Amino acid sequence: MGLTAAVSGYVFLLSVQVIQGQYGWGVTYTSTRICALKGSTVEISCTYTYPSRINGRDTIVQETFWFTQMNRYVPVDLRKDSRYTGRLQYSCSNNICTLRITDLRESDSAQYKLMFITNQPDGRFTGSPGVTLSVTDPDLQVQVIRSTVYKHYTDADLLCHSSCRLPDRSSYIWLKNGQKIQRETFSSYSVRSYSADSYSCAVKGLEGFPSPSVCVYGQTSNRVTYTDRSICAIKGSSVDISCTYNSYETITSRFC
Repeated sequence: MGLTAAVSGYVFLLSVQVIQGQYGWGVTYTSTRICALKGSTVEISCTYTYPSRINGRDTIVQETFWFTQMNRYVPVDLRKDSRYTGRLQYSCSNNICTLRITDLRESDSAQYKLMFITNQPDGRFTGSPGVTLSVTDPDLQVQVIRSTVYKHYTDADLLCHSSCRLPDRSSYIWLKNGQKIQRETFSSYSVRSYSADSYSCAVKGLEGFPSPSVCVYGQTSNRVTYTDRSICAIKGSSVDISCTYNSYETITSRFC
């Protein structure tokens, strides 16, 4: 049996081949780990095989499903888990199954396995160890990879970097002084920066998770850096949201 993890959205695959099973039942994981960004979409695909006949009886696959948890040693179909309601799609054809999860959340981080059930005695099989999905914030950072300093400005090449490696086809949004630069671009961006200018970046479609702003020319550019980028709070409780700020100009007022 061969199982291949494939993805869409913002993900990173670690490819390690693992073979499980015997006598025609088995699983081969091409990718055992996937890193995906919160809010994006991921697809985990597999191909399964089984003996066509056992003791003169044709093998028929009766059910296929994905799971992450067991209930009294019985795998729980993800479609019965309320945490995934409205966010799952199953697709199975010609021994190929795909699990698609949209609007990824950090709580989706888990080890995903496929279970298929046949008409044969003890004809259940699942691949192990499964595909480990890690869902994280983009955790973007702007890096200055080249700069030439002049008297009143700096020419620089910037790189939008994430701890979760993104596909080469990803589109990025760049912001100057908190305002979107009106064109999509790649992860690298060339700028001419003056003293007041700061830059940040975001992945297209995930603009709500921009990187912290950085100064290119000196350290007194206009920027705000938030202590926490994501906060989970209980309804009815209190929350503190804090930040630090820099300004090239004289500050006349501050408000939220």
